[in-house]
Amino acid sequence: MSAAAHHHDSHGAHGHDSHGAGHGSLGSYAIGFVLSVILTAIPFYMVIDGGFSRHATLLTMVILGLVQVVVHLICFLHMNFSSEGRWNVMAFIFTAIIILLVVGLSLWIIYTADALMMPMP
Repeated sequence: MSAAAHHHDSHGAHGHDSHGAGHGSLGSYAIGFVLSVILTAIPFYMVIDGGFSRHATLLTMVILGLVQVVVHLICFLHMNFSSEGRWNVMAFIFTAIIILLVVGLSLWIIYTADALMMPMP
């Protein structure tokens, strides 16, 4: 068996030659990159300029950070609700739930353990 035939057989029907709609195009990557740069530059400018209130800067950073997370999920991780992308979304939601449970329950355990500790003399 030649190396080319072996390479094709090892991937089955999901070889490198058969990329579906789940993979991004150069245009989607370019749009994601430009949006990411803009969404990073705005808060950076607000902090460097110093002319904005602390509350406005913090609120803008949080909002644009969340928007940037959505841009990354859509443009780079290809999260969408098409028939091919639903499994990616489901896996992402499952992972997010597990992470939230682990972090939340760990904080609860630490807080409870701290509350139950005897005071130091």
